Amino acid sequence: QVQLVESGGGLVQAGGSLRLSCAASGRIFSINRMGWYRQAPGKQRELVAAVTSGGRPNYVDPVKGRFTISRDNAKNTVYLQMNSLKPEDTAVYYCNADIIAYDGRSVSPHDYWGQGTQVTVSS
Repeated sequence: QVQLVESGGGLVQAGGSLRLSCAASGRIFSINRMGWYRQAPGKQRELVAAVTSGGRPNYVDPVKGRFTISRDNAKNTVYLQMNSLKPEDTAVYYCNADIIAYDGRSVSPHDYWGQGTQVTVSS
């Protein structure tokens, strides 16, 4: 079965940086879009950034210019470099990937989610 494992979260002061990583493992045939979502207390989960299989990135306005998403297809890994962090960036960050994988019976596409990693930015 496919798993996504995030790492790199932590506690930083405003203006600091963190680098999140998400590695996919399993019987993977291909990975299309990969992305990062976040959910702050009392708020809906929202898209932060996404990157296509060809490396084309997209960002929501609040993080544009501060965050950089990238991927290493050979490692089935997506990264999120977060600079100039603000308290409003505090959230649980979730990795998401559109993956075609073998489930023991057939090859099929599915959206997979990581367990989340906490990012806390203090004032």
